[in-house]
Amino acid sequence: MTDEERFVADLNGYLVIRDVLGADELADMNEIADDLFADDAGLRRGKGRVCLWGEAFKRLIDHPKVTPYIEELLGPWFRLDHDYSIFMKAGADGGSLHGGEDGGRPGGPEGDHWSRYRDGVMRNGLSVFTFFLTPARTGDGGFACIPGSHKSNFLRAIPRDVMSFEQAAEYVVQPEVDAGDVLFFTEALVHGTMPWTANHERRALLYKYSPGHSAWSGNFYDLDEFDSLTEQQRRILSPPSIGGRDRSLDA
Repeated sequence: MTDEERFVADLNGYLVIRDVLGADELADMNEIADDLFADDAGLRRGKGRVCLWGEAFKRLIDHPKVTPYIEELLGPWFRLDHDYSIFMKAGADGGSLHGGEDGGRPGGPEGDHWSRYRDGVMRNGLSVFTFFLTPARTGDGGFACIPGSHKSNFLRAIPRDVMSFEQAAEYVVQPEVDAGDVLFFTEALVHGTMPWTANHERRALLYKYSPGHSAWSGNFYDLDEFDSLTEQQRRILSPPSIGGRDRSLDA
């Protein structure tokens, strides 16, 4: 990560990593997605276990342009907690703003939602790296968030109609992304999904990572479901282990 990227990620709680996927990768993935959803005409479609869709999607587990960001933001021992896709056509409903550190309250139910900094080191709990197969321009909808809310102490003050997107607020933003971009955000950030308005389909693949010693989802990957995995991919897909604990922020 560059110094500017560290600044932006720490400031906002999210970061857009540009031009991760090339034209050939995008064409391959979109063609596979077309086949997978050929019989689903719904406005909002999605499937889990994206990394099992084929080699192109398996490579996203530890994509060489993204892995260095995961290592710096979560620590060198991280694991893929779960993954899924969100495809949306014009008119598809979104989902209200949610998240925030520990679900917005100390000791809350989302104990993996946290973000920390000390002595030049950033670390995060459950974090998302979203791969975009199609663009999202300003006003299209899709991912939205409240920048900096991963540090806020007043999350309960956000009005309900703002959380549900019924009332616009200047502090809620929808970042613009191109096809091939990847957007990182920590689950400690208040975020959600705006209704989709663009004529083209939104296609987003969400790969969610945890520090190596923790888990948010209890539905662990079965390594036998994969045709072949590198040693690194096997480690990333494995259940949590105390051996994967990063002690850089320990007291």
